[in-house]
Amino acid sequence: MKHTSNTSTKGFTLVEIMIVVVIIGLLAAMAIPAFQKVRQSSQDKAVLNNARQLSAASDQYFLENGVSTVAQTSLVGASNYVKSLNLVANETYPTNFTQGVTITINGVAGVRTITYAP
Repeated sequence: MKHTSNTSTKGFTLVEIMIVVVIIGLLAAMAIPAFQKVRQSSQDKAVLNNARQLSAASDQYFLENGVSTVAQTSLVGASNYVKSLNLVANETYPTNFTQGVTITINGVAGVRTITYAP
């Protein structure tokens, strides 16, 4: 009489699973900083684009009204030069724009400041 064992030897050992987990952890450790850098760059570009739009709108307002200072409320709105100002990183734009003065946007993602010189 011959006894056969019904135990299965298929599957992964604990060491193999631990190696896979370590490799995934290393890949994540490399990918997360790169993702954060791309996200920061994207936010900065969107904020600069908003600043360019506000600067162009203020220049147009200066030409049409013969003034050298304008409030943001006169530039942004459904019937104004910029239809809406979409915040991308909880930034704060100036409330007034003066002809030829650099625009400073504060609080980009809570930590950065971006300037735009028209």
